[in-house]
Amino acid sequence: MKNLWIIAVLFGLISCKSEAQQEEQKTRDYKVKKTENEWKAELTQEEFNILRKAGTERPFSSPLDDVKESGTFVCAACGNELYETKHKFDSGTGWPSFDRAFDGSLAMSSDRNLGYERSELLCGDCGGHLGHLFDDGPRETTGKRHCINGVALKFIPKQKK
Repeated sequence: MKNLWIIAVLFGLISCKSEAQQEEQKTRDYKVKKTENEWKAELTQEEFNILRKAGTERPFSSPLDDVKESGTFVCAACGNELYETKHKFDSGTGWPSFDRAFDGSLAMSSDRNLGYERSELLCGDCGGHLGHLFDDGPRETTGKRHCINGVALKFIPKQKK
């Protein structure tokens, strides 16, 4: 019985959702503003869950994790330019990872979805949830790891001249 209670408490901590991201989306003045219904009409169900409800895709499920071609990663919701391939690295986590973003392209918030505080990365133009920021990135560059849901991104290859 005691083990069942412990499992129930742990499940509750892991599955609970913080409202921090939704509060950040409501209080910050973003350039791109849409109602929840407008976002639902424009985004796929998976994009809506991740970008607007702070969901997380399964690790190793995004084809963008393997992209090495030169180009730009933009917000899947609004097209805001976020990352360049040259700042992408293989973190081994199963999510596209970058050591930096374009200046001014991101907003930050925090969440406690897992019972401890994490730095949450949001699109600076529409407030869409992208992923999280960690301090275990490449030490030879920024030391940061932007752990991003591939569903939150679209890749635009660099035009060959």
